[in-house]
Amino acid sequence: MNTRYLFLALILSAVCRIAGAQEVMTLEKCRETALENNKSGAIATLNSDKAAYTGNAYRANYFPKISASGNYLHTGMQMSGKIPEAYLPTFVPNPATGGLSPNIVTGPDGNPLVGADGNPVFREYAFFPGMDLSLGLKNFWMAGVKAEQPIYTGGKIASAYRMAQIGREIAGLNLQLSRAEIVVKTDEAYWTCIQTNELLKLALSYRETLGELLRSVQAAEEAGMKHRNDALKVQVKMNEAELQLRRAENGLRLARRNLCYVMGIPPDSELRLPESFEGAVPEDVVAKAVEGVSSPRSADCSRRPEYAMLEKQTRLKEQEIALVRSDFLPKVGVVAGYGYTNGGTLNGNKLFDRASFSVLASVNVPLFQWGEGRNKIRAAKAERDIARLQHENLGEQMALELSRAVDKCDESTLEVKLTEHSLLQAEENRKVCAMQYEGGMETLSAYLEAQTAWQQARMEHVNALTRQQLNETYYLKAKGILGGNSEF
Repeated sequence: MNTRYLFLALILSAVCRIAGAQEVMTLEKCRETALENNKSGAIATLNSDKAAYTGNAYRANYFPKISASGNYLHTGMQMSGKIPEAYLPTFVPNPATGGLSPNIVTGPDGNPLVGADGNPVFREYAFFPGMDLSLGLKNFWMAGVKAEQPIYTGGKIASAYRMAQIGREIAGLNLQLSRAEIVVKTDEAYWTCIQTNELLKLALSYRETLGELLRSVQAAEEAGMKHRNDALKVQVKMNEAELQLRRAENGLRLARRNLCYVMGIPPDSELRLPESFEGAVPEDVVAKAVEGVSSPRSADCSRRPEYAMLEKQTRLKEQEIALVRSDFLPKVGVVAGYGYTNGGTLNGNKLFDRASFSVLASVNVPLFQWGEGRNKIRAAKAERDIARLQHENLGEQMALELSRAVDKCDESTLEVKLTEHSLLQAEENRKVCAMQYEGGMETLSAYLEAQTAWQQARMEHVNALTRQQLNETYYLKAKGILGGNSEF
């Protein structure tokens, strides 16, 4: 008994897993999957992280740089020398000054007596016997800690940090742009799948209708009520329907593989997509997509990442001017260190064995570079002006693109309505022709023509619905609100 319940539980678990695997992939889910798996988005994210790290690295230049160092020297080289022997002059106390005065010989006139060599003659001389000197550098080492702090760099550190911040903002905008492009590709692949699925259903329906007609005509031919030519006409249409069906099947298979590629999943993954346009466009997704945009449509493209990137490029060029100017301004810095030195001998006695503290202030003032600084600053300003003109030019192009997208949305909305009316008329005409043909009041050619007209009207309506959805996506991207928000 327990074994049977366990077996049923396993079956139910397997069924639940299969049902979960067959979950309908809505447009929102396809977008989320593509944003998670797409490699272009991952690269843009890494670039954004890189810009953030670069900004943090430049910010570190505001703080002192502390380093520790150590050196050790061992050499067998011995430096030696000798101080020769000599006679040294003597000095005697001077009560008047409290110091020492040269012990020189004076003449009757009180002036110093000068010898043949032109030097004063001293009453007494001290004999210096000379000295041998020997300097060794065995086991000489030193270690210490140093701190370097820039005081004034002409604005170089501040300009570099601001440039890093602007670069971080540009990287964030580039991430939004990459997300928007991924969403556009996902929408194109998704609606192509829905379109080809509708065309496949249309081809199946058309072939089924022609199949019923062919059987009816063949039966009538066998009964002698129809000519062989009528059956051949229907057979020709049947062959065309078979070819259209094969093309629709191949198109759907290719569209599914393309959607899998865009979403970053294996190309042979099983995808359960909505069966019609009505099921493919949930109302909540539509509300999120067109909230505050669809009525009325605006031609303001200032929210586009590309537009903001151009503006920040101009700001970046402004900081580049300040960075170039800083190379030709005074620089002031301070270095403080504390170290210990040990080693070195003089005549067998150690020379160094103590710690010490030191401070070094450095000032560098550029004076004359033959116009190098002035010309570099002018070149940087020219690049700034170029960036401004590009901003204005591309901004006008974006506004034109947005206006074109608005027009396309309006046209596609009208196209959907007109093709829907045409489809209703073609459907009614097909029904009337079918009734008249069955009553013997319509020719087979007219009936087949009505079937073909209905199929064409249905295809045009499906294509119009696809263009309407894609034009809405293109408008949202041109507006600058696609891919930058979490709901997409």
